[in-house]
Amino acid sequence: MRTVKHPEERKNDILNAAEELFSTKGYQQTTIIDILKAVGIAKGTFYYYFSSKEEVMDAIIDRIIKADIIVAKRIAAEPDLPVVDKLFRIIMAQSPQQGSNKQGMIEQFHQPSNAEMHQKSLIKAIKELSPVLADVIQQGVGEGTFKTKYPQETVEFLLASAQVIFDEGLFQWTAEESMQRALAFIDILESSLHAEKGSFSFLLKRLTGELDEHNQ
Repeated sequence: MRTVKHPEERKNDILNAAEELFSTKGYQQTTIIDILKAVGIAKGTFYYYFSSKEEVMDAIIDRIIKADIIVAKRIAAEPDLPVVDKLFRIIMAQSPQQGSNKQGMIEQFHQPSNAEMHQKSLIKAIKELSPVLADVIQQGVGEGTFKTKYPQETVEFLLASAQVIFDEGLFQWTAEESMQRALAFIDILESSLHAEKGSFSFLLKRLTGELDEHNQ
């Protein structure tokens, strides 16, 4: 007997299967037929929910970013957590776990053939995450930890520059070059927010560690 599922559940089944395939087999190598077989549905059912494989990828990107934003907002709302600790936890929470589908998806974004997909994911991530970080920075301004007239715009510039400079798909920095840029970025960040020197030293391992990991 054919199993009848709620439309949202069926849609999630498709996304789950596609995400697993994209992160393991590769986005370009995965076909709609592969997704149909993994979910156990007919082609007509797939096209009821999505018009193309690209639309499936867009939905997966949306889902990943929304999950990250939920975590970020929860951290930002913690009343007794210092602002620098909030920023630390939010930033570190964005890192994918080793071997996770999210890590596999990020690796797909870095493939030259997926440049447009990568760009769309970066733009969406900046748009969604920057207001959360800006609210935390505004809290820091109110407490005297930071000083800036432009919390939202500052976050946008910093996120955009970091996403490009530290993208191993665009630059293949040596260990020394990546360290210099990480130190410079931290200095720019602290200067932009008039933060105490060393406030964002926790970013050093995050920035250089990610590059080293991908360059191994």
